[in-house]
Amino acid sequence: MKFCCSLAFGDPTHFVELAKTAEECGWDVLMLSDHVVHPEKIASSYPYTEDGAPRWEAPAPWPDAWVAIAAMAAVTSRIRFMTSVYVLPLRNPFVVAKAVGTAAVMSGGRIIFGVGAGWMEEEFLLLEQGFRRRGARMDEMITVLRKLWAGGMTEHHGEFYDFDRLQMSPAVSQRIPIYSGGLSPPALRRVGRVSDGWISDLHSTPELVEIVARLRAERARFGREQEPLDVVAACTDAVDLAGYQRLEEIGVSHLQTMPWVFYGLDGDTLAGKQEGLRRFAEDIISRMS
Repeated sequence: MKFCCSLAFGDPTHFVELAKTAEECGWDVLMLSDHVVHPEKIASSYPYTEDGAPRWEAPAPWPDAWVAIAAMAAVTSRIRFMTSVYVLPLRNPFVVAKAVGTAAVMSGGRIIFGVGAGWMEEEFLLLEQGFRRRGARMDEMITVLRKLWAGGMTEHHGEFYDFDRLQMSPAVSQRIPIYSGGLSPPALRRVGRVSDGWISDLHSTPELVEIVARLRAERARFGREQEPLDVVAACTDAVDLAGYQRLEEIGVSHLQTMPWVFYGLDGDTLAGKQEGLRRFAEDIISRMS
């Protein structure tokens, strides 16, 4: 199992030092979340809470993922960086391909591209992107991204994107893994058909057992059952070594956590977060290895 620390809602000025600490003590991945703005009035329903309200308030920081990743990659050499999740259909695919591809090349292939269809219609309207068929558009965007990253002349003629032969450089020499999130039937089908892995919300171990089985069924449906399936999970009832070992047995490949919350440390300070990284690494990561 690989261990991922989420930097969501954290002070961006801490990221560079946290990246150094995480790499030093054995963490595998740092995860960054994504939104562009937080409208004062949001009519859209957040899909992962009972009342439909987001888990954060307007002042929560959402730094640009690719600027933040570039800064952290520049002071590290091993640790990888994952978006969890980047709202892909909120953007133009050429701009995304250029940013992600450049980050992959300059970091030495240390990028995992976690994507989602998004939920906040207000944000789509502000960025002038269609909301209604965003899932289908995202599926086609993944195809377009892989063509653009491959290098050489390429073309695409699809339902949402149509372009004649062109080339984006530099090419990406190492394949960028694309993980996708979501629990809807289309989201699970996406993992079966085009994604390399799946990113969870907060789930219990029994819930993850069921979800992993559904993901494997979707893989088999599309003839991909022999391909590796990465599952990135944030688990609500795994709190010790035995719990994490059970998750690994059911097919969870990456554990997502915020270790300072796990230990009840002060997550508003750099020192509190660094202590959480070090303690979790000593208590869990070193023993799982």
